[in-house]
Amino acid sequence: MRSHRFLAGSALMLLAGLGLVAAQGTPASGGAPDPKLIEDLVASNRILHQQGVNDAFGHVSVRSDKNPNRYLLARSLAPDLVTADDLIEYDLDSNPVNLKGREQYSERYIHGEIYKARPDVRAIVHNHSPDVIPFSVSTVRLRPVFHVASFLGDGVPVFDIRKDIGITDMLVSDAARGRALAKALANAPAVLMRGHGATVVGPSLPYAVGRSVYLSFNARVQAQAMALGGPVTFLDPGEIKAYLDRGESRGYERPWESWKRQAMAR
Repeated sequence: MRSHRFLAGSALMLLAGLGLVAAQGTPASGGAPDPKLIEDLVASNRILHQQGVNDAFGHVSVRSDKNPNRYLLARSLAPDLVTADDLIEYDLDSNPVNLKGREQYSERYIHGEIYKARPDVRAIVHNHSPDVIPFSVSTVRLRPVFHVASFLGDGVPVFDIRKDIGITDMLVSDAARGRALAKALANAPAVLMRGHGATVVGPSLPYAVGRSVYLSFNARVQAQAMALGGPVTFLDPGEIKAYLDRGESRGYERPWESWKRQAMAR
């Protein structure tokens, strides 16, 4: 019996060495992602910095193309510095597969819990855009004022962490906080976070990045229009539907290629 246990243990060690099973306490890899997906994730980090959505804070992830129960996120690092070597694979409980001693984002639970709750989501951006924060701390709803922000519909929800968790440091730094955020997001494309920023989702990286850029742009333009005084003319529901029926992705294809080329030119 002892020899059988020894042989079984030796076999597991061999398989682990080949990367076919995980080391004890570590989730197994979902498989090597497509190199283009890696390139797009690195580019996304840099684009969000170049477009002024993220500064030294904020992060973007993508669901693995090999296993929907795994996602990729950079180590704790300023977004404009991210390279392929900085990417960490996680399971949906936000346990790292290949940590290798690297520091992690404390708010990685934003990503894992949303991927659990939203099978349709394949990319997530968390940002601290100063343009959106006023709409998270006031009674004024963020609504679309120009066509490329049609994805906002009749407005986006606001997550107030106090309502579900109580008084905190405002960070979504554990699974319970991540679940509360995912619940507030529900089926929306974005959720504002009171006094914190926003989390934006999409079916691909170009969607999540494009929505993040135009969420901030719309917030800035809406605030400017309100400052002029008088009522603001928001998009009509019919206009929103007509634009989205046309194909939201068409609003991101051209800027994505331009943004990516600039981001990867470094």
